[in-house]
Amino acid sequence: MSATPVADALAAFRASGSPWLALPFFGNGTAEAVAARVDERIAAGARVLPAPTQIFRALTETPLPAVRAVILGQDPYPTPGDANGLAFSFVGSGRLPASLKVILAEAGSDRAAGGDLTAWARQGVLLLNSALTVEAGKAGAHLRFGWARLTDEAVAAVSARPEPAVFLLWGAQARARAALIDQTRHGVFESGHPSPLNRARDFPGSDPFGRANRWLAEHGDQPIEWRLD
Repeated sequence: MSATPVADALAAFRASGSPWLALPFFGNGTAEAVAARVDERIAAGARVLPAPTQIFRALTETPLPAVRAVILGQDPYPTPGDANGLAFSFVGSGRLPASLKVILAEAGSDRAAGGDLTAWARQGVLLLNSALTVEAGKAGAHLRFGWARLTDEAVAAVSARPEPAVFLLWGAQARARAALIDQTRHGVFESGHPSPLNRARDFPGSDPFGRANRWLAEHGDQPIEWRLD
């Protein structure tokens, strides 16, 4: 294994020629600084998740010109094997995470279909976390590593495009980014976090997926198939 797996993953992403590379994060040295910091943790013995090849997967699966909707998460699941680089997406062998169960119920999905949200990403749903890495057993470990700059810039870049998109902002951290969005041109639908720990219980029944599809239809776009079958 390389001594710098995250830096190598960044180099591979650069080689892909992704439109996201135009973000300042990738042009002013911030990406390299964040990758180096994560690689330092790996060198110190930390198990970093997800696999290096999946760290930039949200940007790879949903290029900037393809974005039709944006969903923001916090950081990857901290259990090895659970995360695949897309916010809220679950590919583990255990029970679905509690928040994802609530999300899928709101989307009308059968739990038996699992929790892999790749199908959403490939329809133009940017599933981006505030931190693209985490350490095994340590949720939130990399939230202050600098990844959030990428998330802010990605939201602003989608907002700056002429094409309309919908932003589904769940919970305080995501809702704080509403200030980065031109709400005269884009749809913004806010609610509480889907976590069962959210005492307000203001996510169930908020109909984010139906509202998003109605907004897209009103602006000449096709609906997103949110159900996982």
